Amino acid sequence: MRIRLPLGRSLLLLCAFLIALAAFLPMRLALGWLGLGDKGITARAVQGSIWSGRLKEVRIGAAPLGDLDAGLSPLQLLLGRARINVVGAQGIRGAIELGRGAFGIADMSGTIPLGAAFAPLPLDALELAGVSVRFTDGQCDRAKGGVKATLNRDVSGLNLAQGMSGNVRCEGGALLLPLQSQSGMERLGLRLFEDGRYELDLAVRPGDAALGAKLGAAGFRQTAQGYVFSLKGRL
Repeated sequence: MRIRLPLGRSLLLLCAFLIALAAFLPMRLALGWLGLGDKGITARAVQGSIWSGRLKEVRIGAAPLGDLDAGLSPLQLLLGRARINVVGAQGIRGAIELGRGAFGIADMSGTIPLGAAFAPLPLDALELAGVSVRFTDGQCDRAKGGVKATLNRDVSGLNLAQGMSGNVRCEGGALLLPLQSQSGMERLGLRLFEDGRYELDLAVRPGDAALGAKLGAAGFRQTAQGYVFSLKGRL
């Protein structure tokens, strides 16, 4: 004898089955489908489900983030977007967002160690304070929040132990970090592109000729804006 269920009950059962299936979907498969690796975000190992997972030894390009707890937001999935909430060491807390042609981070705070990502410039870490960034079709179209860059040693006689800070913004399709020291005599412009490229300019107005000579010997070029050290690469 064949049992026919009402259409409404059949749909409810189907939805319940899909929800139960999704509840056990491994985070590893979900991250593969979302294409985070194409955005330069990698992990040595991925554990748990899409709702409660753990990413081991996460890196953004060459920058090591350590381990992160991660989970997808069900509400954002219903809206057609993927929002991965993350929490980790160094006070890292925020979200990675992906949508139709869009990629970015939301309300991200904490310290991101940089390792040797910008060698030979001794940038040690970026401290984020409520940073949100969105790239749409490869172009930066939204950015807000504060950033402070810390350096782990002097730069050709410059003492930048207090770091350099500023607020992020979009410029020319890239994410721009326009940072300056407390004295305002040193300025750092860091442009980050959606495909992982970066352009960096550190400009210094030395207070004496001796420091200018040191900067020139270290590869800084003399310009109308002072002595400038430029660097290009890919994270």
